[in-house]
Amino acid sequence: MTDCDVLRVFCGPHGDHGNELGVVREGSDVPDEGERQALAAKLGFSETVFVDDPERGVIDIYTPTTRLPFAGHPCVGTAWLLDVPELVTPAGEVGARLDGEFTWIEARPEWAPPRTLREYGSASGVEELQVPPPGEWIYAWAWEDAAAGRVRARGFPGRNDGIEEDEATGAAALLLTAHLRRALNITQGKGSQILTAPQPEGLIEVGGRVRLA
Repeated sequence: MTDCDVLRVFCGPHGDHGNELGVVREGSDVPDEGERQALAAKLGFSETVFVDDPERGVIDIYTPTTRLPFAGHPCVGTAWLLDVPELVTPAGEVGARLDGEFTWIEARPEWAPPRTLREYGSASGVEELQVPPPGEWIYAWAWEDAAAGRVRARGFPGRNDGIEEDEATGAAALLLTAHLRRALNITQGKGSQILTAPQPEGLIEVGGRVRLA
């Protein structure tokens, strides 16, 4: 049986909620892409990370059905677990830093998989949404307090792979930040918290709390 650390990423202010993440520290134990995909499907997390070089931060990311060149909450969680200054993903090098209770990554919005950003008129409208049918990845959001940059959001992957709603999605938060061109404080899902901030040269920081599950 391959060892797998289970984390919760983007936890709320009291350390609750967050999106579960599986991290296989010994990626060499599962070298084949097909085997990695099968294990990710078996584990059933929205994403599973395989660490191919812990010192350099080389990682490989899978959903239950596909391999991803980049994803937000897997990078934040793995950066916290490995405590490295950067991660190397197929999309590019992701900067990483720990700052008190928050772990931050720095990435480019063009690395994120496509998402449909769908704005609603109120936070309560987002909270009342039913899970849409499979088809497109929808990030539903509304302002809670536009002046303060506070957003209410929910993520619906639409992949028909058993993950009907994603509790906290860093890549979608990154895309929303790029779209709005401002720092955000996002409450997603049941109570996860994601912080973002635009940086020079088109980069965006995404940060949150990480805990062992």
